[in-house]
Amino acid sequence: MDTADQAHAPVVVAIDGPSGSGKSTVSRAVAARLGLSFLDTGAMYRAMTWWMLTNDVDVADADAVTVACGKPVIVSGTDAEGPTITVDGQDVSGPIRGPEVTAHVSAVSAVPAVRTRLVELQRGCAEVAERGIVAEGRDMGSVVFPDATVKVFLTASEAARAQRRAAELRAKGVDEATITAMAADLARRDAADSSRETAPLTQAAGAVLVDTSELTLEQVIGRIAALVEERAGLSAV
Repeated sequence: MDTADQAHAPVVVAIDGPSGSGKSTVSRAVAARLGLSFLDTGAMYRAMTWWMLTNDVDVADADAVTVACGKPVIVSGTDAEGPTITVDGQDVSGPIRGPEVTAHVSAVSAVPAVRTRLVELQRGCAEVAERGIVAEGRDMGSVVFPDATVKVFLTASEAARAQRRAAELRAKGVDEATITAMAADLARRDAADSSRETAPLTQAAGAVLVDTSELTLEQVIGRIAALVEERAGLSAV
């Protein structure tokens, strides 16, 4: 595909990485800079988990989760300036970030039927993104969008990720005991997401590795935006 064609073709930027690597912040900023839609796929899995917990589905029972996962209506708003997530018409952007959802989202995400359902929704979001989309998660480049225009694997040291997460939580007024518990959960989620049989967290073939441990947020955004501009023929809006 030549540069002229690239400039008019919908672009898919797949950004994967572990918890606390900055995927959401970076992906949203890159999307806003380049005029692309933004998809937080982690929010979709959290929304599914929230629905399961709210409706008393035993999230430790994969069969029960499989039977129930087709019921909730999950809709992701993809405006980078104000992304939204609703379940059955209810805004759940706040509740899905709570500790109970965080503690159970890896288990729900590991159920193949859940991933099949949400991957279909994720691809649907990309299909209707007129200019293109930046999708972030854990299997964007490896499973959901294997032919993405640009694939990035965003990572950082465990210490750096824990510090960032702690700073975010303190800014929200979370107590230190909870912060300590969630830092421990970060490592647990990494292990669970990397070792699951279905769509494990991994660096996709052809993905560019970006280690953010020693980089500022603006440096990371600039590096990825430049990569997209180069490969897709896009320019900032």
